[in-house]
Amino acid sequence: MPEPTYKASPEFSGRLIAPDGRQSVVPWRLAEEVPAAVLYNGQFFAVMMVTPADLEDFGLGFTITEGIVAVQSEIAGVRVAETHDGFALNIKIPEDRMAGIDTRRRVLTGRSGCGICGAQTLDAAVAPPRPVSGVAPTLAALQRAYRQFPTTQIMNRQNHSTHAAAFAGPDGAIQLVREDVGRHNALDKLIGAALRAGTDLRAGFILVSSRCSMELVQKTAVAGVPFLASVSAPTALAVRLAQTAGMGLAALSPDGIMLFGNTATGTPAP
Repeated sequence: MPEPTYKASPEFSGRLIAPDGRQSVVPWRLAEEVPAAVLYNGQFFAVMMVTPADLEDFGLGFTITEGIVAVQSEIAGVRVAETHDGFALNIKIPEDRMAGIDTRRRVLTGRSGCGICGAQTLDAAVAPPRPVSGVAPTLAALQRAYRQFPTTQIMNRQNHSTHAAAFAGPDGAIQLVREDVGRHNALDKLIGAALRAGTDLRAGFILVSSRCSMELVQKTAVAGVPFLASVSAPTALAVRLAQTAGMGLAALSPDGIMLFGNTATGTPAP
């Protein structure tokens, strides 16, 4: 498995006001957020705001989940270069794939909180998800993954603000984690890392630290993962898209784990 490249978050001083009114100056590590220009065969495609770690994983996962190419073998390489104000990711793909770039090009900066900023058409923004199939996790596996998840978020323990995406095996044991200031970036990094490692993504499920929004369902479906669990509730559109894809969804609630759609645990997803 490719190990994550954790970098210490930059430290800033701030004024802490305690509940009793006492004040003190304390150091606090904050999540970094930098622009990363994504280029295909040297041609500009998008600027995404990312946490500067695991950028090769991000480039690979982003290329797959954005539909630039269909399979990992079409990506000849991801070259990451630091610039004066961020990073440039030059991704080598077959020339015949360049014809579809214009319809997918992001004309605005992809902000860290949004997965579809700058999409040029509504069809590109809310595309029907790819159908998935596989086995839904058992309740015990979900409970184990939810318990373990916070302990795997090394970067978030420093800066209290990064999102995480994790892949868990059928027993709920977390095998791989990636973090980023953007929830969709974390998922792209995770998918890229899993592809590099040759992980069978159909053999487990993905867990995300954020709400389950529609682009997370779309990206998970592109990766072929049959089940997506989130810490917060999904949006209505996310549930509808998951049902279209045959994907199971789970979310934490104060009373337990909420399941959406035809997601009986331990049974094959449709």
